[in-house]
Amino acid sequence: MPELPEVETIRRRLAPLVAGRRLRTLEVLDAKWCQPLHPDELAAALQGRVVERLERRGKYLIWEAHDEVYLLMHLRMTGTVLYDAAPDTRYVRVRLALDDGHVLSFCDPRRFGTGELALGEPALEAFLDARLGVEPLGPDFTTEHLYLQTRKRRTPIKALLLDQRRVAGVGNIYANEALFRARIHPLRSAGALKRGQVAALRDAVVASLQAGLGAGGASIDDFRHPDGVKGAFQDEFLVHAREGEPCSVCGTPVRKFVAAGRGTYACESCQTRPRVRRRR
Repeated sequence: MPELPEVETIRRRLAPLVAGRRLRTLEVLDAKWCQPLHPDELAAALQGRVVERLERRGKYLIWEAHDEVYLLMHLRMTGTVLYDAAPDTRYVRVRLALDDGHVLSFCDPRRFGTGELALGEPALEAFLDARLGVEPLGPDFTTEHLYLQTRKRRTPIKALLLDQRRVAGVGNIYANEALFRARIHPLRSAGALKRGQVAALRDAVVASLQAGLGAGGASIDDFRHPDGVKGAFQDEFLVHAREGEPCSVCGTPVRKFVAAGRGTYACESCQTRPRVRRRR
């Protein structure tokens, strides 16, 4: 699934190409993409407007058009946005044609990606505030903030990291990588973490995301840059997708198991598995 580094990579590549351009047409080829809004309603709200800027919040790409009309794209599991895609490109669900002749294609083989409309800044803020917590690369993602999020919570720490209402933009890959960097087992109870462990985890989340950004994101399956080029972070994984391979720190084989409903990777020598307390 494209996570914060992948979505931000797309944003950085596209922003200088679309800012100031007029959206000539918006063609929704798959009505599921914008349900319950009808494709014609979405097109009517956006066509002919100038794209003033392209922003990101969590895993959302936010197209701000003139007069505070916002299109919020979510790539979900397999979505990506291509700039002037080849004519034979498959799984195109939406096309956005700009006034300079260039075309953006939202491609998504599994059809989980979405497009939503917000009219006015208050509507945008209400939409995002109801779904997203702090930005992990922003100034509000402090050790104290994360520590308060973990208090009195029995949920596994990995589940907390994946909760977008607490930390916006972190998904399965970067949660696995951050927990390894912090030497914390994904199944450890969030509320059991000491302040020093939370500080290490906060720094590890930031470091993992920055590494992903520096490598242009991870392309395991479908993610591509707008020009079709793959990201390279998959070549730098410390534990993710490395089942059976030796840990880069101690040499113990990396294990795969399920945590928070997701395929999870850890070195259980560096990341000690919590003991299960037996009921008396």
